[in-house]
Amino acid sequence: MRACRREPVPHTPVWFMRQAGRSLPEYLKVREGIPMLESCMRPELVKEITLQPVRRHRVDAAIYFSDIVVPLKAIGLDLDIKPGVGPVVADPIRSRADLERLRPLEPGDVSYVTEAIGLLVAELGGTPLIGFAGAPFTLASYLVEGGPSKNHERTKAMMYGEPELWAALLDRLADITAAFLAVQIEAGASAVQLFDSWVGALAPADYRRSVMPASRKVFDAVAGYGVPRIHFGVGTGELLGLMGEVGADVVGVDWRVRLDEAARRVGPGKALQGNLDPAVLFAPTEAVRAKAGEVLDAARAVGDTGHIFNLGHGVLPSTDPDALTRLVEYVHEATAR
Repeated sequence: MRACRREPVPHTPVWFMRQAGRSLPEYLKVREGIPMLESCMRPELVKEITLQPVRRHRVDAAIYFSDIVVPLKAIGLDLDIKPGVGPVVADPIRSRADLERLRPLEPGDVSYVTEAIGLLVAELGGTPLIGFAGAPFTLASYLVEGGPSKNHERTKAMMYGEPELWAALLDRLADITAAFLAVQIEAGASAVQLFDSWVGALAPADYRRSVMPASRKVFDAVAGYGVPRIHFGVGTGELLGLMGEVGADVVGVDWRVRLDEAARRVGPGKALQGNLDPAVLFAPTEAVRAKAGEVLDAARAVGDTGHIFNLGHGVLPSTDPDALTRLVEYVHEATAR
């Protein structure tokens, strides 16, 4: 929390995004036979899965176990997460009439989130809990395409060819996302992250014109809570300057841009989260230490007070859990003050 606010810290904090739970045998065991979305709606199970990597790896924060499509499911959309595929939408959003299915999200729609976060906060003590939601563009890409897409053809076709419909879609999704984050904050989340996993597919001019207004609306909506707000995307090197303007307190950086260069692009006054390539963990221990050291050196070059060490967005289920623990220990030792 101090690093998010760019305050002095006793060591560089570490948390793992989408990594630890997927690689843990205890996670695989407790999830066995339970569909992903169902597991997100069981408060006791959510608590257990969220705590597993904190217990094993002694990371500096917990990330709430959920999925970015949970609020869409909660408002009644017919969608599911298919193993090996990802979110699949039965009836994609393709017309203005389809927008009527996107009703506002009410706190009662996700009462299981409030219950789960209450259980977690009681157990975590001083370890902060990070809540999250999908950003409007990324949610829109799933809704328009009907599922995962490499090139986002239908999404971009709507954005370019039907700008008014596109703007209306993102505006509704911004309201849903903001409401979902507000539920998490009010239940006790210490910080929140907005995932824009697919926004790196856009050129800067398109991002500024067609995405920034909705993302800014989300951040503005939760600004009054006073909790740190983190913004993250994948392949967003060319967008970092614009992402720094959207309203977040922390900008996430994937491994494609060196951290000191990312700081230059984002601009002053923002903390940075990043940015070890998760594939590094398949290399020998000394290589892992060397690459982690490069990240820490780059952070020091820009003043590392506002730095949260983080693995990248990719999911590597075969990662050695012990390698993750060693990485936490190394970063703590290398930056202890």
